[in-house]
Amino acid sequence: MYILIDNKSGAPIYDQIVTQIKKQILDGSLAEDEALPSIRSLAKDLRISVITTKRAYEELEQEGFIYTMPGKGSYVAPRDPQLMREENLKKIEEHLRQVHRLAALSGLTMEDLQEMLVLMKED
Repeated sequence: MYILIDNKSGAPIYDQIVTQIKKQILDGSLAEDEALPSIRSLAKDLRISVITTKRAYEELEQEGFIYTMPGKGSYVAPRDPQLMREENLKKIEEHLRQVHRLAALSGLTMEDLQEMLVLMKED
C-alpha cells in the first residue's frame, strides 16, 4: 500500500488517506481480505498522528471499505457490488459536472453532448 501526503493540498490528512486507500481498493491494488498496516505503523511511516490514521480507518470502516478484527488488525472488506456502483456513480457525476462546465464555456448544447456520446458509443 502506498500513501502520499501532500501538505500543500489543503485537504485534511485523514481525508487524503481515505481517498488513496479507497482508490487502491477500487482499482484492485488492494485485494479483498488483504491486511492493512496497523494504525500505529501507518502513522509512524507517514510521520503523522495515530489519531489521524485512526480517524481514516474508522471512516473507511463506516463506509464499508475495510473491516477490523479486534487484536488482529484491519483488512480490505469483500467488494460489495452496490458500494462499488455507488462509488462509480459519484465519479461519473463529478466528471459530468466538469463536462457541463466545459460545454457551457464552449457554447455546446445538450444535443451536441448527446451526439458526442452516441459517437463515442459507436467507436
